Amino acid sequence: GASGPHRFDCSGLTMWTFRHFHRHLPHSAAGQYGRVQHISKSHRRVGDLVFFHDGGGIYHVAIYAGHNQIWHAPYSGTRVRKERLWTSAVYYGRVRS
Repeated sequence: GASGPHRFDCSGLTMWTFRHFHRHLPHSAAGQYGRVQHISKSHRRVGDLVFFHDGGGIYHVAIYAGHNQIWHAPYSGTRVRKERLWTSAVYYGRVRS
């Protein structure tokens, strides 16, 4: 997986971003989910992590941008981008201080 600054996979992007705020996360979406404070959708705020799941586990992570949008590295070969959240199969997490 790519962890920046010129190429990212999803967890590499979140890891790289939070490192700039002196917060250390593992380099996997599932590992990051295990390290954050789990919060409800009603308590989400800009900068929280959004974890995508399919019933079998966490498969993607993004950064909440507000207004039901996220920043993420969608898949290999694409640029980091801001997109509308397209599914409700997500969990939210806050990186602890």
